[in-house]
Amino acid sequence: MTGPATQSVPSLRLRLARRIIRLVTRRAARKGLADNLLTYVDGTQTRWLDPEIARFLEAMDSEVLRLRARADFVALPGLGNRVMVEFAVWTTAADRSLRHLGVTPETARRVVADLGWDVYRRMLRLSSLPARLVTRDPGRRLRWTIRALLYFPFNAPGAPGYAVETRRDGDDILTHFTCCPPQSLVRRLAEIDDDPDTLEAFRQSWCTYDWPGADLIAGDGVRGHYRRRRTLSHGDDVCDMCWAARSQRQETAPHAPKK
Repeated sequence: MTGPATQSVPSLRLRLARRIIRLVTRRAARKGLADNLLTYVDGTQTRWLDPEIARFLEAMDSEVLRLRARADFVALPGLGNRVMVEFAVWTTAADRSLRHLGVTPETARRVVADLGWDVYRRMLRLSSLPARLVTRDPGRRLRWTIRALLYFPFNAPGAPGYAVETRRDGDDILTHFTCCPPQSLVRRLAEIDDDPDTLEAFRQSWCTYDWPGADLIAGDGVRGHYRRRRTLSHGDDVCDMCWAARSQRQETAPHAPKK
C-alpha cells in the first residue's frame, strides 16, 4: 500500500478526470439526497435540506482525500484503470460519509447505489450513442459498445489492472473478469479497516448496474440482455459476464447480501 509521502504527482489527464468526477458526483449527490428519505441509526427519518447536504459534501470531499492517499494509483496501468479506481474512491467516500453522519448502513447503501447509477447510466448513454445511432440491432449495439468500453476505461492489461478474457458465443459477447481494481481497493479497505459495510455498499451498487446497463445499451425496450452467475465482490474468482444479443429472462440476480 502506498502512503501519501510516496504518491507521485498525478498526470494532467488524471487531474482533469478527477475534476470531472468530482463535478458529476457532487451534482448527482445534491439531486439524489434532496429526493431521498433518510433513516438514522436512532430510528428517526428526515429529508435533508441544503445545510445538511452541504455538510455531507464537505465530509465526502475530505474522505476522498483520505481514501485517495491509500489507493496505489502509481501501480495501476493506464488512465482508464485509474479513473475507475477514482470512481470507487468516491463511492466509498459517499457511503462512509453518510454513515459517519448517522445514517443507517442500509440507507447509505441504497442512496449510494442510486447516486452511482445516475452517474453510470449517463456514462453508458454516451459510450453507446455511436452504436445506437448506427444500428438498431441490439446484439451489435452490445458488442460494439462493450468492445469500446474494453478499450477505455476498462482496458485490461492484467493485474493489478483489469484482467479479462473476452470471446464470442454466437451473437453474444462474454467478458470474464478475474481482476477488478475498484473491487480490489474496496475489499482491501474493508479488510484493513474492519468495515464490511464498505464492501457491501460496493457490491450493492457497482455489482448491480450491468443488468439495466445492458438493456440500456441494447436499446430495444426489452429486459434480459445480461447474465452473471459469479462475482468477485461476492468472493468468487471471476465475474462471468454474458452480454446477450437476444433478450432472455434473467437467469440469475445479483448475489443476495451476505448475512
